[in-house]
Amino acid sequence: SQGDIDRQPLTHMGHLETPITLTPWNMMIKHRQIQRRGRRSHMSVSYTDPQVSMDLLRAVLQPSFNDDIMAVFKKYHKFLEKAAENVKENVGQEVPTDQLIKETCRSVLEHVSDIITVTSSLLIHIYICVCVCVCARRVKPRSEPIRREGPKWDPSRLSENSTFVLGSRANKALGMGGTRGRIYIKHADLFKYAADAKDKQWLAERHHMRATGGKMAYLLIEQDIQDLSSSDEYRECPELKMDELKPFSVPDWMVEKMQRAMEAQRDAEV
Repeated sequence: SQGDIDRQPLTHMGHLETPITLTPWNMMIKHRQIQRRGRRSHMSVSYTDPQVSMDLLRAVLQPSFNDDIMAVFKKYHKFLEKAAENVKENVGQEVPTDQLIKETCRSVLEHVSDIITVTSSLLIHIYICVCVCVCARRVKPRSEPIRREGPKWDPSRLSENSTFVLGSRANKALGMGGTRGRIYIKHADLFKYAADAKDKQWLAERHHMRATGGKMAYLLIEQDIQDLSSSDEYRECPELKMDELKPFSVPDWMVEKMQRAMEAQRDAEV
């Protein structure tokens, strides 16, 4: 079998030679046939598939790639921590700083994959710097406390007839698509519901959103976004794209969770 071949030491003229240790610096995969003789003559394993060969090389190099990438993230981690803490201080105590940092790091890697022709380590440096700068530009001192009161914060307003939108779509609809999550900071008084794993599975199965893995996904009330779009701040905005909203309804069990979340956020100290 291929495993047996891989485990056998190299032989030459009937003598055992010292096995070669594969490292990123001496690994070289050739497109060739490896043959051995035995009871079954001319048993062979083919390595002529370029994708297989390159994936073998990738497997050998992967630990080194991981170490290099982790070293870069560790170098900039303190900046990400400061930015996340700044966001938490200005937005509210309920902001998950660890999740913000993880999402930023994941976003960095996703952007690297889009432009693979440039050295990966250089891109990671660049995009982490950009993410930190964007976070720093977003955060502004808050002069007034967040008001979570009145009819908009009455859990009874949520029902099976209510319609909701993804926070990312609302961000784009109000012309803030270039800055991820800006709507949550600029309009911190909006109710937003953090979807859990069960919610995200339901949403993904009905094509309301893509499967996001560990990424945060917020749902906003469509009427709140419609009210903002008709306000003086946005009414004449040339970048307004309300067709981006794609509103939808959710089942009763999710509405009930939203009602509890609204009540908790309303009663929490801000």
